[in-house]
Amino acid sequence: MNNMMEKESTKKKDSHEELEKECPSCEKSSVVRDYKRDIEICDNCGRIVKEAIKDRGPEWRAFDQKQREEKSRGGPPSTETIHDKGLSTQIDYKNRDAKGNKLSPEKRRKVYRLRKWHKRGRVTGSKDRNLAFSLSEINRMSSHLGLSKNVQEIAAKIYRKAVNEDLIRGRSMEGVSSAALYAACREANIPRTLEEVAESSRVDKGEIGKNYRFITRELDIHIPPTDPVRYVARFGSELEISGETRVKAIEIIRKAQEEKITSGKSPTGTAAGAIYIAALENGERKTQRDVAEVADVTEVTVRNRYSEMAEKLNISTNT
Repeated sequence: MNNMMEKESTKKKDSHEELEKECPSCEKSSVVRDYKRDIEICDNCGRIVKEAIKDRGPEWRAFDQKQREEKSRGGPPSTETIHDKGLSTQIDYKNRDAKGNKLSPEKRRKVYRLRKWHKRGRVTGSKDRNLAFSLSEINRMSSHLGLSKNVQEIAAKIYRKAVNEDLIRGRSMEGVSSAALYAACREANIPRTLEEVAESSRVDKGEIGKNYRFITRELDIHIPPTDPVRYVARFGSELEISGETRVKAIEIIRKAQEEKITSGKSPTGTAAGAIYIAALENGERKTQRDVAEVADVTEVTVRNRYSEMAEKLNISTNT
């Protein structure tokens, strides 16, 4: 019991600071500063003497004893998506001072020179220039494909490994950065096809595929095959089919995987064939052309996957 009371008193001391200040109501020197509520309050009568007080404590943050000793500074976390990991300063392009007033022509010229040399100082060598360009490409493609920050971080880490292993020499930066982004999508189980990455990239599908195979082999990255089920939700949404049809398509894919029908087959083609069968079974007729356009495969691929699964799984559809 005594230990509990001591702990409570310690917590109270940590969140309150006694001030040498009299309360206007009871005229006692019992005013304390409550850091949790940002107020000054009388500990005797409960009157709030002052509100919205400023925190005058240190601006460094500490979550353990080691950080408390080192006095870690606040600010945004480091990120792999910027060549200097976001640890350098930035000079804004708005020619205004801290109060929002426009700078004079003389100061504007001075800030322009500072900004130019600061930008040059951030990128010091060929490695930094390589990373600055390629990571900005990964950021641009990720934005175009609607990928999360997590996928960008994975892609940036893969590209940095490739740079450190000197795998970029003799290859285009656009091709390797696109391959790293595709590998990141595969690693994060994000359903993005090679064709979709190629559409947002400045290089063709063949070069991305070649670089993808090269960096995964050289960096020893083991990426499992993409599960066709992950494409059902996106393809089904674009085709505007019901939830029941999507669930049916997933069941068909799972049965096909158990029967080893999907081995060596394109996951997008398998998903397209399963969606086509499920739509026919539930009376939501979609043409093979519609499904093929959404899945970015040929009508022949849809027809082959549909025929193969329908035959081996004994599924009868009224076509």
